[in-house]
Amino acid sequence: MAQQMKNAENVRIFALSSNKSLAGEVADSLGLPLGAATLKQFADGEIQITIDESIRGCEVYVVQSISDPVNSNLMELLIMVDALRRASAKTINVVIPYYGYARQDRKARSREPITAKLIATMLEMDRVDRVVALDLHAAQVQGFFNVPVDHLLAAPLLANYFYNHDILENIVVVAPDHAGVTRARKLAEILKAPIAIIDNRSPEEIERLNESVPEYVIGEVKGKTAILVDDIVDTGVRMVVSATALKNFGAEKVYGCATHAVFSNEAMKKIDKSSLEKMIVTDSINLPDEKKGEKLVQLSVGPLLAKAINHIHNNEPVDSLFISSDNKNAKI
Repeated sequence: MAQQMKNAENVRIFALSSNKSLAGEVADSLGLPLGAATLKQFADGEIQITIDESIRGCEVYVVQSISDPVNSNLMELLIMVDALRRASAKTINVVIPYYGYARQDRKARSREPITAKLIATMLEMDRVDRVVALDLHAAQVQGFFNVPVDHLLAAPLLANYFYNHDILENIVVVAPDHAGVTRARKLAEILKAPIAIIDNRSPEEIERLNESVPEYVIGEVKGKTAILVDDIVDTGVRMVVSATALKNFGAEKVYGCATHAVFSNEAMKKIDKSSLEKMIVTDSINLPDEKKGEKLVQLSVGPLLAKAINHIHNNEPVDSLFISSDNKNAKI
């Protein structure tokens, strides 16, 4: 649990619609109440926000994931920031556990937008002072902002699950494709394990079309406990076919772990039927009951976000948060 915030008379934590339970845990960890605000939607979908307390001269943190419904949650965030600015908040810090549109971080082909940059531009035009994000799909998204960005990593939190459950012998950390090697190496360094790579030459094709199992694995997985790591699980197809590939190459057990559980198209049902032992994710995205399953393990990032806010408030560096985390509040 994060240490309660000191000198916090002018600090306010606000929750919007996307993940109120996570925002509440952040506030509890800091020993603060959630700020009072009223959110309404008109019949045509327009969003109205009213701040129900004075925030003049306050240091404000708004917790909002840009998750499903993505566009509605994004508009809520932009409208809330505008309301806070017009109410004379001293600083406006947006805490975005899941940064929607981050997968659109470059032009992969002609005449495509870079939507991750557009979101950053919109937030800057709204005059936010700081962004706190968790496991951005592409680290370069930080560079899309001209305001400070604190990019937190979930790897220590995910690693603690395996430490706490004594899943450390004969393990190998596996990247589901070549693009995920950096992420896998970070987790492997914490777990003191070797890495392997699934030679998935067309992950987009697998996600969209044939769901075929990759035919090659680079590295030794035979007889080992494999830990598949990714940042996002969307349809669940890549995680499932990657687990099958590892089993085909002789892995004894396969665990899946990821930061952001988007879980569209009945992803958890596919995972429950797969060869995965467990699917370990964080609560950066709020999951309704219909998106949960028997193999799901959900770890809270609330204490991590609370520690980050505390460090920012005290003008302290946040790099210590990349070394260790607290996952004692796992929701299993």
